[in-house]
Amino acid sequence: MVIPVEDAADARLADYVRLRDVDLRRSVESERGLFVAEGEKVIRRAIGAGHPVRSVLTTAKWLDALADVVGGTTVYLVSDEVMEGVTGFPVHRGALAAMERTELPSVGALLSDAERILVLEDLVDHGNVGAIFRCAAALGVGAIVLSPRCADPLYRRAVKVSMGAVFAIPYARMTDWHGGLAEVRAAGFRLLALTPDQSAVPLDEAPLSGRVALMLGSEGDGLSSHWLHEADQPVCIPMSPRAMDLGVDSLNVVAAAAVACHGLLRR
Repeated sequence: MVIPVEDAADARLADYVRLRDVDLRRSVESERGLFVAEGEKVIRRAIGAGHPVRSVLTTAKWLDALADVVGGTTVYLVSDEVMEGVTGFPVHRGALAAMERTELPSVGALLSDAERILVLEDLVDHGNVGAIFRCAAALGVGAIVLSPRCADPLYRRAVKVSMGAVFAIPYARMTDWHGGLAEVRAAGFRLLALTPDQSAVPLDEAPLSGRVALMLGSEGDGLSSHWLHEADQPVCIPMSPRAMDLGVDSLNVVAAAAVACHGLLRR
């Protein structure tokens, strides 16, 4: 099934074109129901999570390393130059796989077994979303709920930054931003809104018994006023007095997620 391809414009490689063009990739991947996994480790994790492989695009260097997982799959073998011509950048990990998306669970189905979850509102940076999935996987979070406008966890950069953790943490996407938190609360979760406001209750002092949903807001503005109002309690990560003197009043969203997830795990 190994097919040498010498022309970056070959139509058979259309699943892989211009991987850094976010708007194009959003359109292509939505239309075709696919995403692209980059690197041997991530490809293996995607396959292990049950995503069927459409095809593999690789250079000769990585062909043997993937032989045990791509049997029966169409493999396009290209030079480094053709690889860069198709994708728009040097692919240092040398292998890409076009994978089929699987249907996401509903929010209700997702929450049936989880005890500690994250709820992400309007995070638009794929790298941040991927990093938060990695934090969640490392620190014992059971599931992640995304608002409708959150970045796609299966976009190539999100998958890459997460080191495949997007395949380890179950997630679902809300269909209704305005009323979506009501479904989470109805499933028995206490909604804690993480905010930089130092007048909020410190996270390590907040009651964490039972099911807890920690809400994280967008990279710039944080949680919307509507979601802050809908929360059961605002919580903060206390800043040191020295930090406040320096004008540092908060952590970036990934660092805040890591600290907060660790706090949830310890308690």
